[in-house]
Amino acid sequence: MISTICIFCHTQKSYKEAIFSKLGKGKQHAAMLYTHWFKQGEIPPLEKWVEKQAIALVEEIITLTDFSLPELCLQKEEGRTTKFLLRFFDGLESESVLIPMESGTTLCISSQVGCQMGCAFCETGRMGLLRHLNCLEIVAQVFYARFKLKSSVRNIVFMGMGEPLDNFDQVMQAIHVLMDPSGLGFGPSRITVSTSGVVDGIYQLINEADPALNLAISINASNDTIRNRLMAINKKWNMQQLKAAMSTYCSHPRRAIFIEYVLIKGINDSLECAEELVEYLQGLRVKVNLIPYNPQSRDRFSPSENQTIEAFLTHLRKRGLTALIRHTKGQKIMAACGQLGNLKLRQQMREKGSLPLL
Repeated sequence: MISTICIFCHTQKSYKEAIFSKLGKGKQHAAMLYTHWFKQGEIPPLEKWVEKQAIALVEEIITLTDFSLPELCLQKEEGRTTKFLLRFFDGLESESVLIPMESGTTLCISSQVGCQMGCAFCETGRMGLLRHLNCLEIVAQVFYARFKLKSSVRNIVFMGMGEPLDNFDQVMQAIHVLMDPSGLGFGPSRITVSTSGVVDGIYQLINEADPALNLAISINASNDTIRNRLMAINKKWNMQQLKAAMSTYCSHPRRAIFIEYVLIKGINDSLECAEELVEYLQGLRVKVNLIPYNPQSRDRFSPSENQTIEAFLTHLRKRGLTALIRHTKGQKIMAACGQLGNLKLRQQMREKGSLPLL
């Protein structure tokens, strides 16, 4: 039995080469099929699409190609914000969110089921890591949003479930597929990878990623004491090690960093913290996004008061930082920052005896 070629795991170039390796022909029509699939979201009607003598060849190419998608198992809406879940072959699920923005619709996608980083303010971190998503499962989220939910996605952010740099190879392959101008055609400046501070992964991005790709780093603290409490990763790579990586990243003239800072009442929201953050970010090209803490299924923290958030923002701006507040969208459907995740999924997998091995 001849194995099929998953179209979602390939750029146009690698797809037509894969077809040629199977058939010894068909590069031109494979390239045409690839572009039609990712531009139109469907297999074309062959009688109207290619000359009659080429129909048999294209049918052979289609037979060799795996177009299958995960199951869309849930969709929730709050205003114009939409959360949708994809269920994979093993019963695990990813969560993705379509967010209306002034600059166009942003799609927040997942790179893992769960996450092993264990950030104290994040629902996904409470799940633990069930497994990485592969390229198909990552790209499928974008394909569903564009062609099944009919959303004109403008920007993609890897800010859903999981730590993207913990799944580096599959995330980078998915980005190559997303950026292919013959396919989905997203420019690198329209894609943002968000990390909790995986320093090794940041250095890999420096060496391997397009300089126009956006990087967001979740800082959430102004010193190591606070960050150790909120983010376990800080015990592996502390804030000075993280800053060194950020400094190297920013040494390229086309690169800047989005700093994500979740404001938590009484923990990291004082003016002293604001000043420490200013000092920490000195010398870096950054933009700061202040994110009000969003409630979890089991809360350990409380969101900062509005006046506290405004005072924090004002201090950053007075000290010369570009900063804004990222207003909450989708909180009621557990679609806001830090709310994605299904805490029951791990237990369900364990009861079935199908908890994946990492």
